[in-house]
Amino acid sequence: MKLSVVILTKNEQENIEKALKSVLFADEIIIIDDNSIDETLDIAKKYTSNIIKKSVSGNFSNQRNYGIQKSKGEWILFLDADEEVTYELKNEIQLFLKSEMNYSCVYIKRRDYWWGKELKYGEVQKVYKNGLIRLIKRNSGKWEGLVHEKYLFDGLSLKLNSFIKHYPHPTIRQFIEDINFYSNMRAIELKDNNKKTNVFDISFTPLFKFIDNYFFKLGFLDGVQGFVYSFLMSFHSFLVRAKLYRLNKFSK
Repeated sequence: MKLSVVILTKNEQENIEKALKSVLFADEIIIIDDNSIDETLDIAKKYTSNIIKKSVSGNFSNQRNYGIQKSKGEWILFLDADEEVTYELKNEIQLFLKSEMNYSCVYIKRRDYWWGKELKYGEVQKVYKNGLIRLIKRNSGKWEGLVHEKYLFDGLSLKLNSFIKHYPHPTIRQFIEDINFYSNMRAIELKDNNKKTNVFDISFTPLFKFIDNYFFKLGFLDGVQGFVYSFLMSFHSFLVRAKLYRLNKFSK
C-alpha cells in the first residue's frame, strides 16, 4: 500500500530537515506551507517537489483535509514540522501497511523533548501513553476543529507501540508566541460555538489546570521543566478565556 506524508509548515527552518529525513521511506511527501518567510521551503525542496502554498486562514483542519485531497496514497501520515519519525516507528508503520488488517486510522504515541529533557508527565502524559491519530486511511473520515483538530472517523482504530519524537517551543519567547497564536484561534472557535465565560472561569480554571498537570498528573516528576511547562499551559488556558470574554463583550 502506498504511503503519503503530509507536513504543515510555517517558518520551520530549524526543524523541517529533521522531519523530512525521517520520512524518506514514504512514497510521497507533501508540504502544505502557510506563507513561510524564512528558509523552510528552500530546505524542503531538497527532499520533495510537492510543495503547496496555502494560508491556514485560522483553520488547521482545512489544511489537513486539503492535504488528504492532494495526496495519492491509500494511507496518509500527518507529521508536524517539529517532529520526527523514529527508526522503530518507521519499521512498525511499514509492517502495518503490509498487513491485511481493516482499520480506519492509527494512534501513534509521542515523546516530547523540551529544554534537553524528555517529558513524560503533566500536559504531555496523555499523548505519551495514548498517542494521537496521525496515520489515516483515505476516505475513512475527516479533520474537524479550528485548532487542536480531531479526526472523526467510522470504523476501527489501532495504537502502535513506537513513538514520534517532538521538539516543541525551543525558547520561552517562542513558547509565549505560540501560546498567544493558538489561544487566539481557540477563543474564536469557542465563540463560534456560542461558549461563554466569566470571572470565576477566567480566574480559577487556569489554576485548576496547573494543579491537575503539576500535581495530579505528576508534572513535578519532570523537574524544573515540568513546572515551567505546566505553568505556561495554565497561562494558555487563562488567555483563551480572557480573549473569549473580550470577543463576546466587544465583537458585533
